[in-house]
Amino acid sequence: MSDASRVAVYIDFDNVVISRYDSVHGEGAWRSDLARDHRRSLTSADPIDVKLAEAEVDLGAIIDYAASFGTVAFTRAYADWSVPANAAYRSPLVNRSVDLVQLFPASGTKNGADIRLAVDAVEDLGLHPEVSHLVFVAGDSDYVPLAQRCKRMGRYVVGIGVAGSTSGALVAACNEFIDYAELPGVTPGPKKAEPAKKSAAKKTTAEKATAKKATAEKATAKKASAKKAAAESPAQADATALLVRAMRVRLQKSDDEWVYASGVKSQMQRTNAAFNEKSLGYSTFRAFVESRADVVESKVDGNGQLMVRLP
Repeated sequence: MSDASRVAVYIDFDNVVISRYDSVHGEGAWRSDLARDHRRSLTSADPIDVKLAEAEVDLGAIIDYAASFGTVAFTRAYADWSVPANAAYRSPLVNRSVDLVQLFPASGTKNGADIRLAVDAVEDLGLHPEVSHLVFVAGDSDYVPLAQRCKRMGRYVVGIGVAGSTSGALVAACNEFIDYAELPGVTPGPKKAEPAKKSAAKKTTAEKATAKKATAEKATAKKASAKKAAAESPAQADATALLVRAMRVRLQKSDDEWVYASGVKSQMQRTNAAFNEKSLGYSTFRAFVESRADVVESKVDGNGQLMVRLP
């Protein structure tokens, strides 16, 4: 994998959105909540609005992970974009240069996305022989023949799916597979409430003191973080967030807690082509990294190469 690698990303959008919702809120929740046709409200705290927000799919995390394999040549997402649940994602998808492929419900084809995605992927391999990696964001076993065919054609196949709704056969057909929830940057779903106990043991004085101290330390750290964030300009804050996100992606693929800064910079530029440390006032990438010592630790190895890790 290098900067010369070219990556194509295909997203079965309905599949990942529905699977994520059911994973967070329970099997069959999407259908029972009628979430597909729910129109989000901007004024009221509708319970379905809250549930949709809790199960929102982080498109940036998907594309950032795909970029760790090389330059993302193109990304395509397949869905009926007139459906309210899908339409809510149109702006963030367009902002990430994703090609939205419209699937009209009038076709009457149950597996419309599967067929269209497969046809496009095979056609793209013929039209773009430079594409070396294919990332399929889906979980259906219908994609197994496609993954196998792409591997036979010499491409590296990466799968991204939601736990509990992904076919084991599809996982086996890919060169590499990762659960969506394990992608760097993905926010964990809300924890399910545990049933209340009838009686709870009273905390000792020492336990209360420890809990009070921990709460105070968290509050102090939160205030310090907020103060630093307020002092940063929006451009500086965005660069810091980009650095941390790129670090998480690189560490996902590393067996060591330290990674080379050059690889992190490449990941940052793949994620955001506008990133340039000089425009932020730093003469070198090393100076930029060292200015973020509160979020990233750095050192120089025996060969003089800068290495970084998350504290």
